[in-house]
Amino acid sequence: MEWKKLIDLLRGHTVYLQMHNYPDPDALAAAYGMQVFLRANGLEATICYAGKIDKNSTIRMVESFGIKAVDIEDIPDMSIEDYIVTIDGQKYNSNLTDFPGDEVACIDHHPTMIPCTYQYSDIRICGACCSIVASYFKESNTTIDANTATALLYGLKMDTDSFNRGVTDFDIEMFEYLHKRADYNKVVAMYNNNMGIEDLHAYGEAIRSIMIYENVGFAKITFDCQDAQVAMISDFILGLDVVEFSVVYAVSNGGYKFSVRNETATCHAGIITQKALQKLGGGGGGHFSMAGGMLPESRLKDLEENFDFEIRKSFMDTIEQEKISVEEQEHVVRISMTH
Repeated sequence: MEWKKLIDLLRGHTVYLQMHNYPDPDALAAAYGMQVFLRANGLEATICYAGKIDKNSTIRMVESFGIKAVDIEDIPDMSIEDYIVTIDGQKYNSNLTDFPGDEVACIDHHPTMIPCTYQYSDIRICGACCSIVASYFKESNTTIDANTATALLYGLKMDTDSFNRGVTDFDIEMFEYLHKRADYNKVVAMYNNNMGIEDLHAYGEAIRSIMIYENVGFAKITFDCQDAQVAMISDFILGLDVVEFSVVYAVSNGGYKFSVRNETATCHAGIITQKALQKLGGGGGGHFSMAGGMLPESRLKDLEENFDFEIRKSFMDTIEQEKISVEEQEHVVRISMTH
């Protein structure tokens, strides 16, 4: 079985489970679940990250589930001989800092934007990384305790927006598996109370800046806020009745980070984000319905006062190009079916 290959690879090494920078609930829960799974198979691993865990929902997770996650700044002795398993992120992604250890394995649910060779990889396109980790318990018949099952179920619920976004049959299967073993009342309580006062400032800033072109909504946040906050606001913009594609960007390390959401049938959020930001000197990517990216500080001076206009133009042009591409592909399919 595949899970045995991971155990055999990691055995005898110092192991770190690296989440993406500023980890969200899905990354935290998936890393925690993998830590518990490895421990059940005789291996110890340290959960680590770069950035901060300071959003209301993630702070509550750490406290409620007893998750111990260590900032890379507090791991001065990590060496190139140590093994890293990237969780909910892939090497070379803009939101995954390069640590000293060797990225030998990857467990992720996002499409691969920059190819990388691992000794072990489990990359499946699904709603949440927590679903993949849950399958390790199920497929190996490893007993999962209620605390771990609840954490994984919460991460799954959060990353799929309560099963309204990017859900696959696999996610539903893992939901059923976890639901029987978790404290679902705790999941609901945490999900319904995951917004802090600081989130309101970001919402207010975004609301004041909303610009809508056709069915595409743009919003800008001029102060640094966490990735999860930007994603929440992108979901919020998408909830407007006239918006089917949302682009929200916020200040980050002198540059801007992006969260993109899509509910159209003709646009791929990951491809559009990648191409639109590439034109501006940034990078990004993701799923059909959700994506993210970064525009570094070094590129801002070239845009100057036309910054917001250039962002909107790049995304709108790319959306139009991709729509045409999709229509052309469908036309080719229709022609082939008539012959």
